[in-house]
Order: sequence, then structure tokens, then C-alpha cells
Amino acid sequence: MGEDAEGNGLDVKTLQVTVVSATQEVWSGEAEMVVARTTEGEIGILAGHQPTLGVLAAGEVRITTGGGEKITAKAEDGFLSVDNDQVMVVAGQAEIIS
Repeated sequence: MGEDAEGNGLDVKTLQVTVVSATQEVWSGEAEMVVARTTEGEIGILAGHQPTLGVLAAGEVRITTGGGEKITAKAEDGFLSVDNDQVMVVAGQAEIIS
């Protein structure tokens, strides 16, 4: 949760994010932002994003949680789906790298 100029708490909408590989769930939780590389280029996703389906390019999926923690997963061979503030990253191979 952030603060405005007067120090009052702001309600920040969040995303429900799940990253899975062919064999396991790699990460799941709430996030403020997701950035991923697709075959069309890099895409940034915030709450309220329009429904989207993209083909993943090999690279990083960067997740920023509500607490500001940065999580980076390596993902390839899959897709990214966004609908109703739910982000699903489905990859043939995926792992947390930081």
C-alpha cells in the first residue's frame, strides 16, 4: 500500500498472479505489477489491464508484490493470460531466479 503526499494510505488494486511450469507451480500470490517478454515485445500489466493473451518469448517474468518485493522468474515456451486482474503464466520451463 502506498501513501499520498499527506502520508495517507492509498488503496492499491492488486493482481492475482500464478506462474506454472509443465511440472509444478513456481509462484503464486498478489502483485502490483507483472512485466513479461512476449513474441510481440515486453508487456507491463497493472490491475485493470484489458484481457490479453500473449505467447511468451524466452526471458524473464518480473513480479512486484504489494510489499515492494521483486520476484524474477525465468520462463520459456508458453503463454501469458490476463483476465479480470488474474495473470496466468504457463510455461514449458519456469523457475525463480531471484
